[in-house]
Parts: sequence; structure tokens; C-alpha cells
Amino acid sequence: MIQRIRSGSPYEATIGFSRAIRAGDRVLVSGTAPVPPPGEEVAESAGAQMRRCGEIIAAALEEAGAELSWVVRTRMFITDVAYAEAVGAAHAEIFGQAQPAATMVVASLLDPAWKVEVEAEAIIPGEQ
Repeated sequence: MIQRIRSGSPYEATIGFSRAIRAGDRVLVSGTAPVPPPGEEVAESAGAQMRRCGEIIAAALEEAGAELSWVVRTRMFITDVAYAEAVGAAHAEIFGQAQPAATMVVASLLDPAWKVEVEAEAIIPGEQ
């Protein structure tokens, strides 16, 4: 079973991707940037941006039948090493219960306003 999750991001259509894919017991969440709700601006702080990424990821997981506590892997891409502490602290707030395997890398992102982008992978217990 393959289930494609959409979030309404303008990038889904132009780039041709799904916010998340559920394949059996696995949920793979695409790189998630801090895209704000319509009418709002991108948050200024790296920590607030990470929390927005977490909101988007949580919604995708929920639609796929998964929970944040089932996340086993995250990858964080930050645009400046100076954001590592704030992004790491927000990561702990969001994923601390799961304590996933995690990676943080300094990289360029598509929008210069973005300071962080996050990927996540979850395994749904008891599913196969």
C-alpha cells in the first residue's frame, strides 16, 4: 500500500513531490521548510522556524496514521552553524519523546528566509 500525503505547499506541484509517503509501516516525510500559513510571514528565529517545520511534519504524520513519538529518523538542514543550538532545542521539544536517530547539516536552502528544513521517518508499530 502506498499513500501519498499532500500539504498544500506551493512547491508540491512545481517540484512534483508529496509531503509524505506511507509505504506499509513506514512514513517518509519530505524535506519540510517553515512555510507559513497563508497570510503569515516566515518566522524570524531559527527555533520558531523549526517549530513550524514540526507542525507541518506532525500534520503529515497524523494524516498517514502515525505519531511524532514513532519517528525513528530526522535530518535537519540549517543555513548557519549559529542556528544549531536553537534548532536542536526545538528538535528536542518536538521529537524528544521519540529520541530518533538524527543528523544536522549546514546547507543552502531554496528560500533565503529559511534557516532550517527537516526530513522525518516514522515506523508505525504493529503494522507491516
